[in-house]
Amino acid sequence: MKNFFLIIITILIFNKANSIESKIIHKIQNEIITNIDIKNEFKYLVALNNSLKELDKDKILSIANESIIIEKIKKIELSKNFSEMNLNEEYLNFKIKNIYTRLDLNSLNEFNLYLKDYNLILEDITNKITIETLWNELIIEKYENQIMIDREKIQKQILKNVNIKSKEYLLSEIIFDIENKQEIDKKYRKIIESINEIGFENSASIYSFSDTAKVGGNIGWINENSLNDKIKKKIKSLKIGGVSKPIILPNGILILQIKDTKNTETKIDIESELKKAINYERNRQLSQFSKIYFNKVKKNLEFDG
Repeated sequence: MKNFFLIIITILIFNKANSIESKIIHKIQNEIITNIDIKNEFKYLVALNNSLKELDKDKILSIANESIIIEKIKKIELSKNFSEMNLNEEYLNFKIKNIYTRLDLNSLNEFNLYLKDYNLILEDITNKITIETLWNELIIEKYENQIMIDREKIQKQILKNVNIKSKEYLLSEIIFDIENKQEIDKKYRKIIESINEIGFENSASIYSFSDTAKVGGNIGWINENSLNDKIKKKIKSLKIGGVSKPIILPNGILILQIKDTKNTETKIDIESELKKAINYERNRQLSQFSKIYFNKVKKNLEFDG
């Protein structure tokens, strides 16, 4: 509690001071997390998800504290599996562009100016992109052969709607875990209360273990034909702004919100939709495996603080 209070005070004053004394808040193996690290994570999360500004600073701080711990644990594990922590420049630029486009910025120059407003630099972003990308590569390497996708079933579903008007959903997600199925309703009600109080995006930042949590759970536009039947049934009757009932997945519970919808009247490109549907299902399963592996890694680390 003493450490937590210290972090709160630090965050509250970081915009008023040019320099802050560095304090060690957590030790994980041989790595440390300081109040400066948490301050920078605070700024990073708010820059990527402006809706966080609606929360109290201590709540954002709690999210930042947890986020930097997760990142540090991933970095420790990556150091055991990769000799160098580098990404292909072309791919890195692609990921950077995705971020600033989502923020409605038109160029890298605009993005740099945007980051400056948060006392961040591009290197802060590239470091985080590198860790997340390499972590995802590690999960793929370890779990690729356990991914189960029924390509034929997905294709049949798409072919049913090949010549008719289809619907697209702008979706956001929260994926949470539980100890047993009896906890689903209790956890779901708690998340719904949070959504009603502070909104879906902020609740995703607090409760979701998906990579999309850092951007308020935003998935993007998904054609209904790219969704499996279980998910489609849960969201079909929802209006814009509606939140689904819990969708039970093998290793997590999914909640979806419909941000917007649109109808597509053009003939469906079967191969394109099949590819998107398979990618969506693959990424969903990889997200679950990522959580499993992360928990296994965390359990075996020495943690102080």
